Amino acid sequence: MTINAVMQLVLFLVLLLLLSWPLGLYAARVYQGRPCGLDKVLGPLERLLYRLSGVDPDREMNWKTYALAMTGLNALGFLAVYALERLQGGLPLNPLGLPGVDPFVALNAAISFATNTNWQAYAGETTMSILTQMLGLAVQNFLSAATGMAVAVAVIRGIARRETTSLGNFWQDMTRSVLYILLPLSLVLSLALIWQGVPQTFTARVEAAWIDPAAVSAPAPDSQAAPPATQSIILGPVASQVAIKQLGTNGGGYYNANSAHPFENPTPLTNLLEVLAILLIPAAFCHTFGAMVGDRRQGLALLAAMTILFAIFAGLTMAAEAVPNPALASIGVQNAPSLEGKEVRFGPTGSALWAAVTTAASNGSVNAMHDSFSPLGGLWPMLLMQLGEVVYGGVGSGLYGMVVFAVVTVFVAGLMVGRTPEYCGKKIEPFETKMAALIILIPPFACLAGTALACVIGPADAVSNPGPHGFSQMLYAFSSMGNNNGSAFAGLTATSPFWTLAGGLAMFVSRYWLILPVLALAGSLARKKRLAQGPGTLPTHGPIFVGLLMAVVLVVGTLTFVPSLALGPVAEQLALFQ
Repeated sequence: MTINAVMQLVLFLVLLLLLSWPLGLYAARVYQGRPCGLDKVLGPLERLLYRLSGVDPDREMNWKTYALAMTGLNALGFLAVYALERLQGGLPLNPLGLPGVDPFVALNAAISFATNTNWQAYAGETTMSILTQMLGLAVQNFLSAATGMAVAVAVIRGIARRETTSLGNFWQDMTRSVLYILLPLSLVLSLALIWQGVPQTFTARVEAAWIDPAAVSAPAPDSQAAPPATQSIILGPVASQVAIKQLGTNGGGYYNANSAHPFENPTPLTNLLEVLAILLIPAAFCHTFGAMVGDRRQGLALLAAMTILFAIFAGLTMAAEAVPNPALASIGVQNAPSLEGKEVRFGPTGSALWAAVTTAASNGSVNAMHDSFSPLGGLWPMLLMQLGEVVYGGVGSGLYGMVVFAVVTVFVAGLMVGRTPEYCGKKIEPFETKMAALIILIPPFACLAGTALACVIGPADAVSNPGPHGFSQMLYAFSSMGNNNGSAFAGLTATSPFWTLAGGLAMFVSRYWLILPVLALAGSLARKKRLAQGPGTLPTHGPIFVGLLMAVVLVVGTLTFVPSLALGPVAEQLALFQ
């Protein structure tokens, strides 16, 4: 790992931690209904929205009502996106005349965007119309992100409150997440991206002259037709979608090449802004957690565990991509880091850092093709997803995922010393432990069961490599969908009915079958009394707890996936030295 790589990683983490602190405290004021600055401007709009929709923001919900409101809104969003995709051929804002999307692909994409996964088994610029991109996908980017944020706030209230059944009002939490946090941040980032050259237009395409016409080939080797005089470059409202795809840890790109495309990520500054935006809200929510539970140290402990784990995995990924391919180096063909599948303007270091960031969060955007990474360079991002995406994780989902691991950690610590475990003054009893175990086990089941099915009954021509790398492609795909990430190894053709249906099921299960027990856990904690710390209580804000928490995250994730990783990236790495 070079000095340049270390400096980039340190600079990134310093900027992230500095920016997340004020945002997290601001978000706490938003959800607590305290003055936050923007309430003077947006408060009247918020109240108008409640009146138009018939919502009483002061009416609190128990966890079941909260869950019902959440699933109802998400179901409507899924249906709206599916309908837009299927009917886009006859709808306006379709200047390229794109037909309706294939039913299986449309179903997969609708589930993907409803669950904040944003897995894309299609090329966005040649499949989705401008209307579908704006009204369907971009809107879902806001709503799915706000869903995770609302659920996280409900979990925080469950820990902060005592002897109550109420967790807040889902509609109010959703509205405030979008209105006060996601929209302002997206507006600022969109303007910065437009300034740097990211398109934001309803113009469908422009015709550009070739720089070197002599190098342009004829349409076919045996064709007598002259090569085209110009090339068509597809445009659209790109900046607005890129901003929310990063800030909401969505990841669905306007273009098939995602953030490797020069129109989505044209300069080093946009690369820095976008990669910071991916982890900004997940990191900020740790400060929100500490402020809302009344003990800032609790949030800092979670943030410390996330940051240390992320620094380790990012460093390993960057180190793996900083060395040449040993099979090529041994015969003197290559003595520098491989640039295959990478943008030269970002290089191995920038590509590896982005890969670690996007898989640590449930983001899924890429600025390089992970399929071209070295075996170990692909292993570490894959394992980051398999840990449950709690090393920062998605907006909201990363925080409540790490809280679940904290519950398991205090349970394990309680077994060690023979005491009833407590977290933030709440006693952890069998129900909470069962819910935590269920939440932790569902994503690995979706990932490993899906991969096994793909190996047995999946289409044989879906993978581009029949060896260990092909297995890695399938394992990575279900690790991504089973943890609501959305990134792909590339090299995998995922448009067949098997992949669209199996992937859609994995995304659905790993989103909603997690949120429901998470809300049940929050409801149970809210009903409990707050206990005073005693001499035998494990402090959950000190370095010992941070170390135990990291150990639990690593042990659960690593032991679950070691056999499958051995069949894929580890076997491929060992084969390089034969």
